[in-house]
Amino acid sequence: MAEGVSNKEIPRILIVDDVEANRFILRDIITDMGYLPVLTENGLQAMKMIPYIKPQLIILDIAMPGMDGYEVCQAIKGDAETKDIPIIFISAFDDPADIVRGFELGGEDYVTKPFIPEVVKARVGTLLKLYDASRRMAEMNRQLQISVSEQLKQMERERQSVLYALIRVARENACYDEAYMERLSYNCRKLTEAMQLSAIYGNIISDNYIATIELAAPLCDLGNMAIPTNILQKQGALDEEENAVMQTHTTIGARILRDVGGIGSDNGFIRMAVDIANYHHENWDGSGYPCGKKENEIPLSAQIVSVVAAYCALTEKRTYREAFSQQRALEIIEADVERKFNPDIFWIMKKIVRQLH
Repeated sequence: MAEGVSNKEIPRILIVDDVEANRFILRDIITDMGYLPVLTENGLQAMKMIPYIKPQLIILDIAMPGMDGYEVCQAIKGDAETKDIPIIFISAFDDPADIVRGFELGGEDYVTKPFIPEVVKARVGTLLKLYDASRRMAEMNRQLQISVSEQLKQMERERQSVLYALIRVARENACYDEAYMERLSYNCRKLTEAMQLSAIYGNIISDNYIATIELAAPLCDLGNMAIPTNILQKQGALDEEENAVMQTHTTIGARILRDVGGIGSDNGFIRMAVDIANYHHENWDGSGYPCGKKENEIPLSAQIVSVVAAYCALTEKRTYREAFSQQRALEIIEADVERKFNPDIFWIMKKIVRQLH
């Protein structure tokens, strides 16, 4: 195996010099080291060759006609695909200013002519070892990032499992069936997809946003798990005291989500779920709770869930009434547009209502 490398690949060394004698001397030195020399006679040739041969190191003359060594180095170091390839400058000049400029442009070493084979071998061997170590370190970091990413994904899956277990408790306390939560999730997705195609929301809503709201929407009433059953299941209207207790489900739900999220609370799913739980009972005119936010002070995800939840509730049979038709449900919701609901979102929902469950 050639010296200076830790794998079976024979390093390719690109030699760039307009003087044929210099190229041949360097070729013989590189061959003697057990590496594969590739010879080019100017900067333009070198730039064309690099993508094809993918050299592990470049020996680059400074004084060349046309594109000089400094320009070649600058181009190589300015390209994300080639910036890590080490460069050894070669020159008949040993002016410190020339050497400093080479280092400033990203060159790793400098060798003066006439060449001393032992010096060239030592510099090439050292830089190849560093380059190889750098590549192995980069690969280790890549593998570590993959491992960490998988662990974070697993933590997120476990976190979501906990949250959905809690929402099942809240659902049972409020006598919601599972189909209601599935409809809420599905309808939020369909409405948000339609909003993505609109001029108003097209630059706000991404595919990831749509996927996230589908997962987060059912957590809107998570706080119901802390509300007494006699209030949740009361058939008649709530009195003032009961209503005050009922309204706390928003802040309770948001607090549970933050607690379960823990150190991961900065991720998009938790953030959106907190916004939905906390603000889905805010009204467009500011008359809602818990904070009295109005219009676009209300997070968009909460605005979406608010109108979809109203639609789902109206079109579902309850113990005290039959389900309303789609048309009647829209009429009831439309009466509250600009009071409870964002008018732009409602009109989009009205256009795609036949797609809703």
